[in-house]
Amino acid sequence: MSHTFHKGGVHPPENKITASSHITEVELPREVIVTFSQHIGAMAVCCRTKGEHVKRGDLIAKASGFVSANVHTPISGTVTRIDKWKTAFGYTADTVTIVAADDDHASDTAYIADGEATRTQEEVAALSDKEIVGIIDDAGIVGLGGAAFPTKVKLSPPPGVKVDMLLINGVECEPYLTNDHALMLAAPEKILAGIKLLMRAAGTDRAVIGIERNKDNAIRLLESLTADEPSISVEALDVKYPQGGEKQLIEAVTGREVPSGALPISTGVIVQNVATAYAVYEAVYLGKPLIERIITVTGPSVKRPGNYRVPIGMNMAALVNIAGGVPADTGKIILGGPMMGRAVVSLDAPTIKGISGILMLPDSEAHRDAVQPCIRCAACVDACPMGLEPYLLATLSRRQMWDEAESGKIMNCIECGCCSYSCPSARPILDYIRLGKTTVGGIIRTRQPKQ
Repeated sequence: MSHTFHKGGVHPPENKITASSHITEVELPREVIVTFSQHIGAMAVCCRTKGEHVKRGDLIAKASGFVSANVHTPISGTVTRIDKWKTAFGYTADTVTIVAADDDHASDTAYIADGEATRTQEEVAALSDKEIVGIIDDAGIVGLGGAAFPTKVKLSPPPGVKVDMLLINGVECEPYLTNDHALMLAAPEKILAGIKLLMRAAGTDRAVIGIERNKDNAIRLLESLTADEPSISVEALDVKYPQGGEKQLIEAVTGREVPSGALPISTGVIVQNVATAYAVYEAVYLGKPLIERIITVTGPSVKRPGNYRVPIGMNMAALVNIAGGVPADTGKIILGGPMMGRAVVSLDAPTIKGISGILMLPDSEAHRDAVQPCIRCAACVDACPMGLEPYLLATLSRRQMWDEAESGKIMNCIECGCCSYSCPSARPILDYIRLGKTTVGGIIRTRQPKQ
């Protein structure tokens, strides 16, 4: 029996250069620049003033709506600036800059070395489901698979929706990225503890961990640890991109299909990333908000590629320097993987919660072939995991035919890049579809009644 989703998909080279790399702890920086909008939804609102002293883990910006997330500082120090800063993609973002003095840095380092546990097993067991969700909300936890969707929102399904499964995403199908794989090998017990907390918060007694077969050591490890856990199982999946997409993963594991225009929760399944489960463990057991994450820094020519535990707000250029700097043959630097990631304008920007990888591609692999006329081969249609007609949606977007693009279900596109990858004419299909999605999404929002 096939253990994967059945519609579309591709098999790009895996290039898991750092698959055997252990997690490297990055020393706390003396300065961080933390942005207020590093999650899907409304921007968090700054709750600090210039000159104020804050401690590691303190709240620095409050969530401003239901779909929003708190932001915390990863270091102790003084707020030196509250202003705007350029993101890696060239946009301007509201930020706060925090600078640590010598005693701040020393106290943070000592605190980390001593451990941060705040709740006993008995105290955790006594927490109610709502209290667990509240802790997750307070900690500013978002999905760490890339979308950065606030976790507390996923744990608050619409009235009448019954959740019967928690699906843990350990697929990591994006080429080059191995941060989730490294975390599963380094902290499986803590991930399982986080899964149990998420099960309680979601109100379900069943969890499945989906992992692709190219991570056999992680599969075997988690299978051994769940052998006596009847409510938690591990599902080994065939390798196919984009199996890490929520809709594709739900189909691969359960056989259920998310209806067009519906959210994954409509199938009775809540999907959470393995790193998110780990962050939930840290928030509940250690009282630690989401202030750091694992980032894969990689590329064929990178001197010290690896999986690094990075404080959120650390300068990306400083992180790349730890990995050996930008190779001389680099033609493009991408945040994320080569399929769904985006090229940066500058590395002089802070890391954020949604960054899973920094990929430095050599010029030989970074260029695009010359665009040729469409040959009507339908390779993009065959590859689309959402059953769309990518060539048509790209043409409609290029011609600004927005009504037709909406009718063609352009908003169903998950931007996986299978269409562009499979196109023999090297047409920028996804580029035009992204443009169309942005425009059509704006048009749809203008039709919605104002609250």
